[in-house]
Amino acid sequence: MNITTESQQEVWHDLQKPGAYEWWYFDAEDKVRGISVVLIWFSGFPFSPYYMQRYDEWKRSGSKAMPLPSEHAGFSFQLYEQGRETLNFIREGGLGLFHADREGIGIGFENNRFSYDKESDEYRLDIDFSFPSRNRQVRAGLLFRTCRRVCYAKKDRNSVEPGSCHQWLLSVPKADVSGFIDITGENGGGSRHIGFSGDGYHDHNLGTMPMQEYISRWYWGRAFSDRYDLIYYMVFFRNGGFRPLSLLMLHDNMEEKSSVIDSLQFNERDYAVGLFSPPHGRTLELFSSDASVTISQKKALDAGPFYLRFASNISLRIGGEQLNGISGISEYLNPVRLQSRFMRFFTRSRVWREGQPSFMYDSYNYFKGRSDWFKR
Repeated sequence: MNITTESQQEVWHDLQKPGAYEWWYFDAEDKVRGISVVLIWFSGFPFSPYYMQRYDEWKRSGSKAMPLPSEHAGFSFQLYEQGRETLNFIREGGLGLFHADREGIGIGFENNRFSYDKESDEYRLDIDFSFPSRNRQVRAGLLFRTCRRVCYAKKDRNSVEPGSCHQWLLSVPKADVSGFIDITGENGGGSRHIGFSGDGYHDHNLGTMPMQEYISRWYWGRAFSDRYDLIYYMVFFRNGGFRPLSLLMLHDNMEEKSSVIDSLQFNERDYAVGLFSPPHGRTLELFSSDASVTISQKKALDAGPFYLRFASNISLRIGGEQLNGISGISEYLNPVRLQSRFMRFFTRSRVWREGQPSFMYDSYNYFKGRSDWFKR
């Protein structure tokens, strides 16, 4: 797993290997309104049960057509309000739905796209999708104005098969985000306008082989506060002989100075597990001689067979100071569970695949719709 901050790596890499993946991630939080949003564009949707099933069939037999990333593009949009998920839209499709800017940085899936203006260092996100199974239509416009960038690179010294590569691009550690989200179809056909003003974050991931064949689990999180902003990243590999990859990035808002610690010890405790959520530690500790961070993953915002997203409380010790009560977002991913056919069956409940009927998807959204009705 290589780490970079080189902005030109944001371009679409047009990966062609079976099981390859690439995604562009944006999240933003308006703490005053209690709203957060996550948007992701995929070229090769690594968490797709359809993609992984085709990959397994191809690998076993070798006679079936290769499952290419371009045949499994996607877009996802998650909205959280007052600590509760109110919209979870994931759409997957094949050729013709995904498009990329060949001259610069910009990605689209159907009518959902983002573009980048190099002169102003801004990302414009334009969203327009229908969600028939939940009787929703969403239009949104969000502007990510980059607050800062950093310069950092780390080459993974773990040896993998020739030609393989996994890369995390930390593009925008912090952005000012403004815009709107319009939702129609609620409460029997009503509409709602949400103004948005807050902080955001953006990164980009890619890999030339399926994630679950290389990575066993990872923890990631970010938090903004008056004194320090921080991002942490901890990756464990399938090969037990590979050293875990760790990173803690800190920005001192008083001195306007960024620093990176990339040799960390890691502890996790207070383990939890659920039928449809992977085993995970609810309390994490990352520490070195220079700083230590304790993350309390206190409230699950989203849970699935291989993925968890939390609202977290974070404490930071640095330079003799102890800072408590920092609020942030954290994630846990266990891609190995993508290999489970049992778990893939339930993952289908989240993914609307172009031209693919799914009993789980229809049933999941039916009960979610009933739940929304009772909460009115």
